[in-house]
Amino acid sequence: MKTGRVFLGPPPRAPLTIAGMRPVLHAHCPRARIRRTVETACEVVRARDYALLGTSVVDLSARGMLLQTEKPVMTGEELLVLFRGPSGDWYDYDATVARVLHARRRGDARRAIGIAFQSLDPWREILLCDSLKRAPIAPRATARALAG
Repeated sequence: MKTGRVFLGPPPRAPLTIAGMRPVLHAHCPRARIRRTVETACEVVRARDYALLGTSVVDLSARGMLLQTEKPVMTGEELLVLFRGPSGDWYDYDATVARVLHARRRGDARRAIGIAFQSLDPWREILLCDSLKRAPIAPRATARALAG
């Protein structure tokens, strides 16, 4: 004969995790979207053929980056991004090309791509955001101000 426990009240809940608390902690943090001017080690490769797209970060936020590149890239392409944050920690993300700046406008010096990070670990996102808050805010026309 099987004996079982009888629970009075609601069923037991799973323990809270950082992923479960993300909306409360950081999902709507306005600081996460602020682009910061950061000079850092970086490698961005295309996922389908592992072609190196660039190593020069123009600006960085906890949600993405602007990367200087001379390679032809399409919006929506999958990327692998590895970079060192301002605190010295390394970050490795899957990413997508969100926009392509073709350097066609007057004042544009070089081509660049806007990269949106995917599958962010909430804790790492919070750490990156915290380390970026000490970096200067990137000017609005950063893509046009790329030095030649």
